[in-house]
Amino acid sequence: MKYAVIILFLFIISCEQKDHVPFQQIGKEYETLRKVLADKEKYQVQILYTQIDKDDKNRIQLTNYAFGLDDQKYFYPASTVKLPVAILALEWLNEQRIDGLNAESIMLTDSIRPSQSAVKYDSTAQNFLPSIAHYIKKILLVSDNDAYNRLYELLGQDYINTKLLSKGLNYTIINHRLSIAMSPEENRHFNPIQFHDVAGNVLLNLPARSTETVYQNLENPHLGKAYHSNGELIEESMDFTYKNRFSLSDFHGVIQRIIFPELFNEEQRFYISEADREFIIAYMSMLPRKSKYPKYELPEYYDSYSKFFKFGTSQEPIPANFKIFNKTGQAYGHLLDGSYFVDSKNDVAFFVSAIIYVNENQTLNDNQYEYEAIGFPFFKDLGNYLYDLELKRKK
Repeated sequence: MKYAVIILFLFIISCEQKDHVPFQQIGKEYETLRKVLADKEKYQVQILYTQIDKDDKNRIQLTNYAFGLDDQKYFYPASTVKLPVAILALEWLNEQRIDGLNAESIMLTDSIRPSQSAVKYDSTAQNFLPSIAHYIKKILLVSDNDAYNRLYELLGQDYINTKLLSKGLNYTIINHRLSIAMSPEENRHFNPIQFHDVAGNVLLNLPARSTETVYQNLENPHLGKAYHSNGELIEESMDFTYKNRFSLSDFHGVIQRIIFPELFNEEQRFYISEADREFIIAYMSMLPRKSKYPKYELPEYYDSYSKFFKFGTSQEPIPANFKIFNKTGQAYGHLLDGSYFVDSKNDVAFFVSAIIYVNENQTLNDNQYEYEAIGFPFFKDLGNYLYDLELKRKK
């Protein structure tokens, strides 16, 4: 059976959507933003920007503005898929209803196939042991690939994709680990896992599992004109049929569901506790240097290490009045960021998500992408432009 993406996207209730309006008259000071928007096909740019207001009864109202939005058009979502998987790990945990089993329980991953690997130890944890909570911290702080892979192995493709579809995330497919060369068939097999308490008692034993469902992009998307594989240049486009998919609308919607769950119908929300939600948003906004376990040192993990809007690649500290609740992605020439952006000092708050593709030579896996020249400056400009717009906007 194949997984078909056929349902049209619907914005959440209490929303109005408009196209292009804030992006029609952009000042010359936003040079890279103007350049990208003027050549939107080349850069495959999509933007969703949401203004937040309150009515006379203090109810939140969202107004969405879209530029280049096309949920049918494939792009590689990179690390952005880690956010819904992290949240679903907490939803799965709440469904188990096992005494003593929680996000801090020791999670030991085994391996039974040559492509798999085991995890019994984590040097970045305070107790040197892995757990769901610790994996989520690593995902949200620095976008750790192994942490995502372990939660992917825990949940499996069926759980992830069925849950996300049931929540109205209609243009999403998650079907592989990250940064591991593994066939689509191998990615349908999931490691055995045991959960223990601090005394070593087994709380839950999950055997090795697999899925027979093939989750794929039915339009068989191909990107680029050539790609490198195992040291060889392949003179043809790269096949993304069995790669992850996460549309900008769905990405934007996941962040909105975490920040304002009450604006969604109950079936569209994540079934997590308020404490779980606060845990997620705390680490979405936390700067790497603020974390003790895991610990991330300056100068490698500077404040904007994974916060692209407004601050770009600046290694200066982000002022304390700014809180950015976000997730980023970067791979195959794609650069993405989805954020709830807050400046408490100036009463500014808005949502913005964007994707840009910077691959001038149309060759993948050659590490010749224009991230520094175009990608990061685009996000800096877009963040500054929308922030300046919000400062002037009558709310």
